[in-house]
Amino acid sequence: MPELNTPTEARPAPLGRTHARRLREVYRSAGWPCQDMLEIELLAAGMMQRVASAAGHETLRVSDAGVAWLAATLTQNRSALSKHEALVGQVACEMVRAGRIAWRALSLRARLAPVSEGDKVRWCMVRPDVFSIRNTSVQTYVDPVVHEIKVNRSDLLGDLRRPEKRAAYLDLGGECWYVLGHDAKGRCIGEPDEVPAECGVMVMQGGRLAVARAAPRSARQQLPFPVWVALAKATPVAGLRDDEQGLLGDSPQGDVSA
Repeated sequence: MPELNTPTEARPAPLGRTHARRLREVYRSAGWPCQDMLEIELLAAGMMQRVASAAGHETLRVSDAGVAWLAATLTQNRSALSKHEALVGQVACEMVRAGRIAWRALSLRARLAPVSEGDKVRWCMVRPDVFSIRNTSVQTYVDPVVHEIKVNRSDLLGDLRRPEKRAAYLDLGGECWYVLGHDAKGRCIGEPDEVPAECGVMVMQGGRLAVARAAPRSARQQLPFPVWVALAKATPVAGLRDDEQGLLGDSPQGDVSA
């Protein structure tokens, strides 16, 4: 009888976000097994352990190695979030300095074109990182602008594969900009040519924002009523203090951004 070939030792599959999400779910739950491929990979990597009860039922528990890995991913996520929030804040402050009114992480209703001719217009909810308008009392001068901030290359590439998201931003804003941060080595996470031509691109240079490619202006110059309602309910980014405003002198009546 021929001998059976003994399989070589396989390396555990690389773990990603879906594995971390499943591990957090097991940690928060009673540990009932799903018996799917994610579970097999986590068990093979030593992130989970099978535990047999006295009644013969088998449950799962997160191992010490799994807890350590979750703690490491949490630290990485917080670091990425801190970088993102810092750049969002910088962009919002730049808009305020430019005489605009800016909001962060607004939930806004945007319109999408029908899938095919004769279909109904579609609607979706989006949350631009920074949304700003001119500080004006003239509706036709409001000039809405969307800034989408990216500090992670994988996040940027995933976003660029979502044309409907950009279409929604362009429905809301007269201009749509991508603001690209740096990686751990100080390199820009993307090239301007990677961003579709309908959007502008800003990059960080020496700690300051620089225009890499100007954004084309769409036909949208006025905001629909639901967007005005959302802006009225939200709190904008803090503007100039009274002492700073006094240095600017009296503004022309009507449009203070003119």
